[in-house]
Amino acid sequence: MRFVLRFVPPILTLLCLFMIGLILFERQLAGLTLNVSALQSFKILFISLILEAFPFILLGVIVSSLLQVFVSDRLIQRLTPKNPIGGVLFGSLLGLLFPLCECGMIPVVRRLIRKGMPAYIGLVFILAGPILNPIVYTSTYTAFRSQPEIAYSRMALAFAVTVMIGLLLYRFMRFNPLRHDKPTLGIQNAGHSHSHNHSHVHTHSHEHDHSHEISGTGFRGRFTSVLSHASDEFFEMGKYLIFGALLTAWIQTSISRSTLTGIGDHPWFSHLFMMGFAFILSICSTSDAFVAASFGGTFSSGSLLAFLVFGPMIDLKNTLMLLSTFKTKVVLWLILMCGVFVLIGSYLIEYFYLN
Repeated sequence: MRFVLRFVPPILTLLCLFMIGLILFERQLAGLTLNVSALQSFKILFISLILEAFPFILLGVIVSSLLQVFVSDRLIQRLTPKNPIGGVLFGSLLGLLFPLCECGMIPVVRRLIRKGMPAYIGLVFILAGPILNPIVYTSTYTAFRSQPEIAYSRMALAFAVTVMIGLLLYRFMRFNPLRHDKPTLGIQNAGHSHSHNHSHVHTHSHEHDHSHEISGTGFRGRFTSVLSHASDEFFEMGKYLIFGALLTAWIQTSISRSTLTGIGDHPWFSHLFMMGFAFILSICSTSDAFVAASFGGTFSSGSLLAFLVFGPMIDLKNTLMLLSTFKTKVVLWLILMCGVFVLIGSYLIEYFYLN
C-alpha cells in the first residue's frame, strides 16, 4: 500500500495545477468575450494534450527509474560506443529499442547521461527517438497511404538532421549541458580519455549515494526505489507539461484556419509556417501525421515534411521540459540547428524527390 501512496502527493498536486490552470484560463478567455465554440475548443485541446502526453511521460519516468536502480553506470559506459560517429548512429537509432514519445524522452536521457552516457549521444536520442521508431513510421505510412514517399522522407530527413547535429555537438560542446549537476557528468565530448577519468570517480560516488536504497534489501527495496524516483520525476516533468499544454491550447484558439490558405503558395514561408505551427500544436509524434495529412490540399509536401520532422524534435511542451533539464544555451542551439537543417532539408527533398 505504501508503494502506491508514494505516487499520491505528486499526482494530487498535478491534478490541482490542472484544475487551477483550466479555471484561470477559462475565465481569461471568457473575459475576452470569445464565443462558446472557441472556449470549448480551448478545453478540448488542453485536455487532449494532457491525456495524450501523460501516458508517455509516465512510461518515460518508469523507464528512467528502472535504469537508475537496475542498470549500473559501468554497463552504460561499456555499451556506449566510444567512436563519435558510432555514438551518433547509436543515439539516432536507439529509438528502435525504446520507441518513446518526445514527452517521455527527457527523463530517460537525463538518467542515461547521469549514468555515464556522453551528453551528445543523449541529445541526439532526444531529437531522433520520437521519429525514428517503428510506431511513428507505421502511423506516418498509414496517414499518407497515397504518398508513401512522405513516410520515407520523414525517416531519412530526421536521420540526416540528427547525425549532423550530433557531430556538431561532439565537436563544439565542451561543458556539462545538464542543470544542477556536477561538472564531471556531461563533459564527454572533448576527449573520451579525459571524461572517463572523471566518470570513474563519479561512478563510485554515485553508487555510494544510492547504496543505502538498494543494498541488502533485495527486490522489494529496489522496487521501492523505482517508485521513489518515478514519483519525483513524474511531478517534475508533469508540471512543465501542464504549463506548456495551457499555452499551446490558448495560442491555438487565437489562430483562424481561414488564414492558412494564402500561406501554402509561398515555398519558404510555407515551410517556416508549418514548422512554427508544429511547435505551437505540440502534438505527439505518434499522431501528428494524421494532422499533417489534413493539410495536404493546402500546403506542399515539403512543408508537411517540415511539420513532421521539426515538431517531434522541438515543440512548445518539450522546450519547457528541455529548459528544466538542460542549460538554456544548449536548448537555444538545439532549436536553431534543428530549424536551419529541417528548413533546408525539407526544401531540397521537396525539390528533388517529392515533386
